[in-house]
Amino acid sequence: MNKALGPLLLALSPLLTQASEGGENVRFGTLTFGTVSWELAAIRNEGLDKKYGVVVQEQVLAGPDAGKIGLKAGSLDLIATDWIWVANQRSTGADYRFIPYSTHAGALIARGDGGIRTLADLEGKKLGVVGGPLDKNWVLLRTYARDQAGIDLEHSAETVFGAPPLLSREMADGKLDALLTFWNHAAKLEKQGFRRILDGRDLVRGLGVKDPLANLGYVFKQSWAEKNPKALDGLLKASAEARRLLCESDAAWNKVAPLTQESDPALRATLRREYCAGIAHRWTPEDNDAAARIYTLLRTHAGDQLTGKAETLPRDIFWTGPLP
Repeated sequence: MNKALGPLLLALSPLLTQASEGGENVRFGTLTFGTVSWELAAIRNEGLDKKYGVVVQEQVLAGPDAGKIGLKAGSLDLIATDWIWVANQRSTGADYRFIPYSTHAGALIARGDGGIRTLADLEGKKLGVVGGPLDKNWVLLRTYARDQAGIDLEHSAETVFGAPPLLSREMADGKLDALLTFWNHAAKLEKQGFRRILDGRDLVRGLGVKDPLANLGYVFKQSWAEKNPKALDGLLKASAEARRLLCESDAAWNKVAPLTQESDPALRATLRREYCAGIAHRWTPEDNDAAARIYTLLRTHAGDQLTGKAETLPRDIFWTGPLP
């Protein structure tokens, strides 16, 4: 094992499902605070792995970077991440492909008793941002704020970067004035009395894209897919049916609801409704065009550190194979 990768790869905590005889193995990296784990749990609970002949080996990751390193090193077959990262990697010669999963792209939350109601009100305030300085949601928010409110959030607000649970606690403790976070953490904060200023869909609409655009997707190597077509096909079919059951069957949802780490029935219902509303069902030529516009904006405002060396979006990153 590469010594430089060792500590991060060891942070991958395996939660292996029981193997069914003759099944196609898929090693899938997930985050404890992510919704992909809901789907994988539903696949196991409802026997969809056996139905579609796939053995999903779920590996819980220490963080998003661990998943990307695992995919690069070959210790994982799939992760869930955004197409911007895939485009960046494609420009270096990597053969990653992206299948749309969710249109959710986070939300900006402010204190309910504070004076922040618009982006302009963020000036001089302490703003938490999930991820790092090159997080795509942060770059999109900065772009939107510059275009819509004429302010440069990178310099006009005090920014704190971190993981969703940590920043949610700081928000609840009054240490932050506003927070740009994942949609499910935003929903939990709203239940506590915080106010949603805007979400990822507002950002995309404000930047000229009318319809919801898939932000998050299943990412894998083209070479792996070509060698394991039955594994990918089985996973996609099992995943599609799991999503349908989570949205249509109360029994299926109730089995995975504890994974939301919330006991309040009303909040669980909100998380379920938002999850279902964000499911991406297709990727069209129009989506390609919209993604290309977003890519150009991100490259303009963040340079090639975020998007990679390609001047325009490498459109071959989007999976063109059959979807269930």
